[in-house]
Amino acid sequence: MRSSRARGDLHSGASDLTARLVWVTGFRMVAATLALVIGGIRLLSQPLDTAAATEQSLLPISIGVVYFLVVVQALMLRRDRASARMAALHVTLDLLLATGLVWLTGGAESPFGFTYLLAVLGAAAVLGSRGAMVTALASSVCFVGIAVAVNEGVLQAATPVLRVSTSRLVFVAVSNVLGQFLVAALAGFLGRQLSAAGGRLIERERDFRALSRFQQQILECMPSGLLTCDADAVVTFANRAAMQILGHVYPLEGQPIERLIPGVRALADVQGRAEVSIGTPGLERTLGLSVSSMSPQSGALLVVFQDLTELRRAETELRRLDRLAELGAVSARLAHEIRNPLAAMRGSAQLLEVGADPEARRLLDIVIRESDRLSGLVNEFLAFSRPPAPELKPCSLDALVREVRDILATDPLSTGVDIELEPGGLQARVDVDQMKQVFLNLLRNALRAAGVGGRIRVWFTSSDGAHQIHVWDSGGSIASADLPRLFEPFFSRSPGGTGLGLSTAQSIVRAHGGAIQVRSSPDSGTEFVIAVAAG
Repeated sequence: MRSSRARGDLHSGASDLTARLVWVTGFRMVAATLALVIGGIRLLSQPLDTAAATEQSLLPISIGVVYFLVVVQALMLRRDRASARMAALHVTLDLLLATGLVWLTGGAESPFGFTYLLAVLGAAAVLGSRGAMVTALASSVCFVGIAVAVNEGVLQAATPVLRVSTSRLVFVAVSNVLGQFLVAALAGFLGRQLSAAGGRLIERERDFRALSRFQQQILECMPSGLLTCDADAVVTFANRAAMQILGHVYPLEGQPIERLIPGVRALADVQGRAEVSIGTPGLERTLGLSVSSMSPQSGALLVVFQDLTELRRAETELRRLDRLAELGAVSARLAHEIRNPLAAMRGSAQLLEVGADPEARRLLDIVIRESDRLSGLVNEFLAFSRPPAPELKPCSLDALVREVRDILATDPLSTGVDIELEPGGLQARVDVDQMKQVFLNLLRNALRAAGVGGRIRVWFTSSDGAHQIHVWDSGGSIASADLPRLFEPFFSRSPGGTGLGLSTAQSIVRAHGGAIQVRSSPDSGTEFVIAVAAG
């Protein structure tokens, strides 16, 4: 981690040096243009003679050379990564350009002596205070050398210049050297202060980015959904859990929050938590949420919510199981109390039937038939209240469902209904007779719901060590209000039904250690899913 941070700091330092070199190059362009303007003003203010004409011709050439070198340096910066060597090369070219301008324009009396100060400032910007002092020393040597050489005639300037006195020459040299070192010291001090401030700023920016990434990771790892919206009720942020709970795979930012969670804005003034039911793709969900105002002035809202669908379903299922347990105990006692008198009534009717006249025999047949019907109903109560323990044996689920389908082929309800079976090749340890009863109940209900021209499809899946049998029909006619009561005993949607078929089926599946679920809508149909342990 330390090496990666060092590489990051090195990359940051190289980028910073590149930016400073670009800035110095641009400043050099401005300085060259300023020099051209000053030279032009100076030439216009002098009488037009041979010397002025020579200087007038040399000055544009010098400035053109400066422009050319600036372009070359810019191309070098664009092509190669900035380094200390490149920065030293830039400063050296600045010194050479300053020396050339001073030499061409009169040595000690040259109006371009200030260009050495620009070179010192550039060195301070790209090489720091030590580089500025070294550059000040080098520029001092260059200026004094050029001034003395031109004044003594060792070097011939481009334009004739008058020889200055020794005192004047010393004054000009000392003032320029002193100015260059003072500028180098001041620029170095300011550069150090600026570098320190920039370093602190970079460190704060790095800390801010790390904190921002950490905060983003916290929000993304939250199991609760989190949404923020502006005053126009448009979502500005949504974490990953919010997308998963609301059933969306695309970003929620920019969507109206009322479309995602209807009525959420009305809950902003509600103290504490609230529960709402919303429709998400493929599922009706119950959300427990809290809404708070992020800023009373801005009207922005913060919404934190959890998916309580499974919790509420489990609570409903627990209450239903409690009622079933009580009802099962009552049913068992009631069935036991009815069964013995019913058997005595039937036996007495059979005895009276012997030697009775035809009319009495007809009435006694009715008694016997109704006794048998009541006996069957009592047996259903007993099967519901106290289902026998399943005798588990290996069984092919394909063969089991196919056998049930063949049994129902002669049922009048199957007329005009297409039953499609997709084999899955799955084996499970089940009680064949009991599971056959489960599939008979489910498929008969599916035939009744699909009707003539409808479709039924049965297929198999497997996951997490369990097999799932899916029974789907195209009816989709179960109302959402009836779904929670569908497995309650004595609840029937069919005229004349006892309301014990699905309750018994669920009891059998639970005795196998499995579960049964249902979902229904007019668009997607009705689907029962029975999960049993893999065999």
